[in-house]
Amino acid sequence: MTGIPERTDVLVVGAGPVGLAVAVSLAGHGHDVTVVDKQAAGANTSRAAVVHARTLELLERIGVADRLAALGIQAEQFTIRDGDRELIPVRFDRLPTKYPYTLMVPQNVTEQVLLDRLEELGGSVHRPYVATAVTQSATGAEVTLDSGDVISARYVVAADGMHSTIRDLAGLGYSGESLQLNFSLADVRVDRGLTQEEVQLFFSTAGLLVVAPLPDGSYRLVAEVDQAPEQLDIAYAQRLLDVRGPQRTTARVTEVIWGSRFRIHERVADRYRNGKVLLAGDAAHTHSPAGGQGMNLGLRDAVDLGDALSVALKEGREDKLDEYAVASRAEALQVVALAHRLTKLATVPAALRPARNVLMRLASYLPAVRRGLAEQLSAIHPR
Repeated sequence: MTGIPERTDVLVVGAGPVGLAVAVSLAGHGHDVTVVDKQAAGANTSRAAVVHARTLELLERIGVADRLAALGIQAEQFTIRDGDRELIPVRFDRLPTKYPYTLMVPQNVTEQVLLDRLEELGGSVHRPYVATAVTQSATGAEVTLDSGDVISARYVVAADGMHSTIRDLAGLGYSGESLQLNFSLADVRVDRGLTQEEVQLFFSTAGLLVVAPLPDGSYRLVAEVDQAPEQLDIAYAQRLLDVRGPQRTTARVTEVIWGSRFRIHERVADRYRNGKVLLAGDAAHTHSPAGGQGMNLGLRDAVDLGDALSVALKEGREDKLDEYAVASRAEALQVVALAHRLTKLATVPAALRPARNVLMRLASYLPAVRRGLAEQLSAIHPR
């Protein structure tokens, strides 16, 4: 890898999926793009694991959709359950799209596919570097790194996550709140009792549990809990499945591959653009994982922003950047509201959960309800 360049068309700060997708888009348009990241190596945990249909449609533009689709589980159905009882089946296979499914693929695989594509286009990621200062002029911006290097860029993209340094240095506010909800997340292996055919959301009286298959045969478990343990072990994961999951079959947990805990934040940046600095991904928005929307929204940001930056670089027009900033923020507000509603529905007080489940079962008889959920989750709407 070559050293840090002094000049570049676009500096992307952050090499998660969003930053990499912006870089791939720009490199594909023929622009000089530099990517820096604070980590010494790419993340090796799965974290976000859902890629929805509309996101795959946009990823076609940068040449990675089919590669990604081939590496994941193409789940055609998402089912909300109460134990073994089906409450609402959500079908994706009837949507008007080339990708009529939810793709289950670990985030580290998504990142690797994007990195491979970037390298094919002649790009790379410079590690580990932390951005410590940014100054702007009428023609560009200068970013100072912790190494002392200074990079001059025509534009800077902040894709450095919820705690974005670039966003804060550029004076772009980040409004919202932390919800008092604790979650446990674990990737586990089981020897029986779970299906690889669909994503299941269990609305049990004991609480929410998501069970999602992953391509290596493991399963992602996400549960809202009163107190999330620092270390998730086999016994803890087994209790979640026994109490909240399927009842007719017993899924025996044999291994916890990886686990974490988190609290939900709901925030959207006040603006997505200040001069030559633009936001994408978690630097611009963060919300509940309900519906698997977070990385999807960020990847859609990335492709749209790459296209808008290309117009600005080639034609000197910045109207597309303003359109991106307004439209992407509006979409983020809609997605945050959707995730909020799903989270509130999933975490109603225990005494109300049996009644909630009865009402959901009745609602499932309405085709418009099932279709509407599929359209909102996938971001594919009638055309």
